[in-house]
Amino acid sequence: GNLRRNTYQRSMPRSSAYKSSMIPKRRAHTSVWQTNKVPLLCAASKNVTGVDLSQDILRTVDDGDDSDPNRWQGMRCAYQGVPGAYSEMAALAAYEGCDLVPCDQFEEAFEAVQSWLVNRAVLPVENSLGGSIHRNYDLLLRHRLHIVGEVNLPVSHCLMAPPGTKKEDLKRVLSHPQALAQCENYLEALGVVREATADTAGAALTISQEGLKLTGAVASVRAAELYGMEVLDRNIQDDPNNVTRFIALARTPNPPKPGQVLKTSIVFALQDGPGVLFKALSCFALRDIDLTKIESRPMRSMPFLSVELWTSMEAAAEKRFQYLFYVDFKASMADVHAQNALSHLEEMTTYLRVLGCYPVASA
Repeated sequence: GNLRRNTYQRSMPRSSAYKSSMIPKRRAHTSVWQTNKVPLLCAASKNVTGVDLSQDILRTVDDGDDSDPNRWQGMRCAYQGVPGAYSEMAALAAYEGCDLVPCDQFEEAFEAVQSWLVNRAVLPVENSLGGSIHRNYDLLLRHRLHIVGEVNLPVSHCLMAPPGTKKEDLKRVLSHPQALAQCENYLEALGVVREATADTAGAALTISQEGLKLTGAVASVRAAELYGMEVLDRNIQDDPNNVTRFIALARTPNPPKPGQVLKTSIVFALQDGPGVLFKALSCFALRDIDLTKIESRPMRSMPFLSVELWTSMEAAAEKRFQYLFYVDFKASMADVHAQNALSHLEEMTTYLRVLGCYPVASA
C-alpha cells in the first residue's frame, strides 16, 4: 500500500547509526500525484543562487505537468555554472523558454528548488567517459526532491582563447576537471599546463575578465560567444561519443501520461547475507523488468558492518563496507509489475526509496 505514497521509503531501525539527516523523513498522508500551489518567497535574503530573484515579494508557483510545454514559460530552472555552461544547455533542452537561474555549486541548485526559489533544477549525474557524478547522487539523499525528467546532452568541447592568440602560443588551459580529462590526449599533444576550474564556461569567463594572456579554455561554442573568446579548435575530446546525462528535479512528482515510456530510479540498502544482491535483482528479472543502471556507493554515515565469522571453532569479527545501491529500471510506478517488484524488494532491504518516475530521454 505504501507504493502510492509521495516517497516510497523504508528506513533502518531507530536504534541504527544510519538514522542521519542524510535520509529525509517520510511525510505522512501525501498523495503521489498531488499538485500543490505554495507561496514562493523571493526576498533577497533567501537568494542562494547569486542572482536577483526579488521580482516579487510573494509569488505562487504551480508544480504541475512537465509534459505540457506551455507551462515552461516563466518557469524558473536552476543549473550549476555560469551562462554558457553545458548545464545551461541541458536546462534549455529540458524546458525551452524557461527562466534560467545559475548557481555556483550543486548544493545551491538543490536548495533553490527545496526553498521554493525555483521550480526545477537540471543537474548532471553521469558522463559516458567520466562516469557518475557522485556528489549529486549523495545530494539526492540529503534532499526531499523528485526526479521528473532526464536529458542526454552530446558534449562537444572547443579550445578557445582571447582574440589574436595562436594555438601554438598557449602555455596553459583552464577548464572543469572532467573536461580536461576528456581532452587529455589532445592537451597532452599541445604541451600545455592544465588547470582545473569550477566549470567550463567559468574558465572562459575568468580569462575574459582577468585579461589572461597565453591562456586558453576548454568550453562550449556558446561560452566563446558570450565571453568574446576566439575558437581555435572544435571537437577536441578524445572520444567523439561524449554524452552527459542530466536529471530534472522538482518538489513533487509528475503523473504518468498514457503512451509515455517511463523510467524509475530507486536507491536501497540490503540486509547482510549470501546472495542478497542476486535475490534483490531477481525481483525485477522475474517480472521481465529491464534494468538500465546499477551502481553501488558506500554508506557515508555508517560505512562499516561488523560480521561474526567462525574459523577453527573460534568467533572472529570482520568489518565490511555497507553499500547503497542505485538502480534505474524501465517501468512506471503505476505499473502493477513494478509495484510488486518493489514490494518484493522491500522484504530484503534495510532502506528503500524511490527517487523518481519520469519519461525516458530521447537518444
